Amino acid sequence: MGTLIVLEGLDGSGKATQTQMLCEALAKEGLRVRQISFPDYDSESSALVKMYLGGAFGVSPADVNPYAASSFYAVDRFASYQRDWKQAYLSGTVILADRYVTSNLIYQLSKVKEDEKEVFIRWVESYEYEKLGLPRPDVTLYLDMDPEISQRMLRERYAGDETKKDIYESNIAFLKDCRKNALYSAERLRWHVIPCYEQKEPKTREAIHREILKIVRSSILTPETEDL
Repeated sequence: MGTLIVLEGLDGSGKATQTQMLCEALAKEGLRVRQISFPDYDSESSALVKMYLGGAFGVSPADVNPYAASSFYAVDRFASYQRDWKQAYLSGTVILADRYVTSNLIYQLSKVKEDEKEVFIRWVESYEYEKLGLPRPDVTLYLDMDPEISQRMLRERYAGDETKKDIYESNIAFLKDCRKNALYSAERLRWHVIPCYEQKEPKTREAIHREILKIVRSSILTPETEDL
């Protein structure tokens, strides 16, 4: 059995960069490592996700109820696991996921009434981990970035073209609520929260990487491996 490490965070928080840096660091430790990313936009299984994010079902995230939206992403993950990385995981590879089941909690909890949040968390975990058979993460790291900073970084990514943003990225109020629910989920499910900014400025990627690697080392690496 392998190890599954998940990196979560809002768009613009640096997940892809940190996943790549962690992959390189663990490979240097002599571990077999594989990166995956969700949604899997190169696969037909992400068709409903792309329609949803593109506004085909409504121009606001709230236009699609959390259970339906969660199902779009869950099916994409199931297809990816079955067709792409299941055997690697079962054979002992360390899987690094840029987003995972945990993203449904961050983004869909914002649509759930306060007194129904625990029910929704249990539903997501039961649906994806038990009914669909996806493996549970061994370590979940939430990269906590202020949405205002994330928006600035997205503007740089898209060279100021606001039309390139999807229905999540273009809704700052929704993203602020997502961050609140991410921190709620992190406390509830014992994710590791990595502060990625100080005084309204992002930390360097190297500083964030050092914090991530420290947590991963203490969580999954044996004393013998740490000496490599």
